[in-house]
Amino acid sequence: MIQTKGLTKRFGAVTAVQDLSLRIGPGEIFGFIGPNGAGKSTTMKILACLLDPDEGSARVDGHDTRTGGDAIRRILGYMPDFLGVYDDLTVDEYLQFFAAAFRIPRKRRRGVVDSVLELTDLGDKRRAMVESLSRGMQQRLGVARVLIHEPKILLLDEPASGLDPRARIEMRSLLVELGRMGKTLMVSSHILTELAEMCTSIGIIERGQLLYAGPIQEAYAHAHAGQRIAVTLDAGDGGAQPDRIAEVLRRHPKVDRVQAEDGRLVVELAPGEHGHHFLIEELIGCGARIGSFTPMEVRLEEAFLRLTRGQVQ
Repeated sequence: MIQTKGLTKRFGAVTAVQDLSLRIGPGEIFGFIGPNGAGKSTTMKILACLLDPDEGSARVDGHDTRTGGDAIRRILGYMPDFLGVYDDLTVDEYLQFFAAAFRIPRKRRRGVVDSVLELTDLGDKRRAMVESLSRGMQQRLGVARVLIHEPKILLLDEPASGLDPRARIEMRSLLVELGRMGKTLMVSSHILTELAEMCTSIGIIERGQLLYAGPIQEAYAHAHAGQRIAVTLDAGDGGAQPDRIAEVLRRHPKVDRVQAEDGRLVVELAPGEHGHHFLIEELIGCGARIGSFTPMEVRLEEAFLRLTRGQVQ
C-alpha cells in the first residue's frame, strides 16, 4: 500500500530525509518512530502529496505521489501533528463541511457523518462547538475528519500528542479498531509503549535515515536485545552471595550480561538464545536459593535506544 525507494528531501542545506526505502503492506499498523527532527513528518507529507521529493520515489496504492495526487487523495486520510480546526462550527457542521469538500453526495452525507461520529465515540458531541472540545476530543474529531471519505490508508502524525492517559488509551483503542477494519495505518509517535501494543510493524528513523523497518519482534533481534530473566534470591542461611552468582553467570557463553536491579539479578541472554533452563542449573550449582525466576518481556524502548545509539553521526 505504501512504498518508497531512495526517498530524499532537502530544505536548503538540511537533508530532512535521506535515501529512505520502505514497504507497508495492506492492513498493517506501522509505527513510525524517531526523535523530533528525524524526518517522520516530512515523509508523511510526501506520501500525502504535500511535498515533492528531491530524489527517489513514493507510491501509495500504486500511484506515484508526483503524478497521482488526485487518485491518492481519494484513498488516503492524513492527520498532521497540529490539527487546525474551525472553532466557530459545531462538530456536525465541521464534518458536514469536509463531507461536502470530498464531494460526497448530499443524500449520503448524513449517514456518513453519523457513522464516523459513532466510530469515534463523538455522537453525544454532535452539537457541541469545536472550540469547547477537550484536546482528546479534538484529536478524535481529527480522526473522524480523515475517515469521512472512507480512505483505505491513514497517515496519523502524533495522534496521541498532548493527550492525558485516558484519552491516549481511547485513541489507541480507536486505532486498533481501524486496523481490524482492514485499513492500513502509518502512525508516528513518541509514546513507544503504546506503539508496541498496537502496531504490527515499525520503522525507526534518525536524522533522516531509516535504521530499521519490519516486524517488532525482528526489531528486538536486530537490536541484539536478547531475552531477559529476573531472578530474586532467597537470603536465608547458607544462601550464596548475589555478587558471586552474578560473576559466575557472566562467564556463561549463553549470557550476554547480568546486572542488579531493585534487589534482583536481571540476566540478559545472548542474541538468538531463548532457552533459559540452563540458568536454573547454574544457579543451583552456585548454591543459590531461588526466590523467583521470571522471564521479562523486551521493551520497544530498549530496541529503539540500541538501534539509534551512535548509528547516525
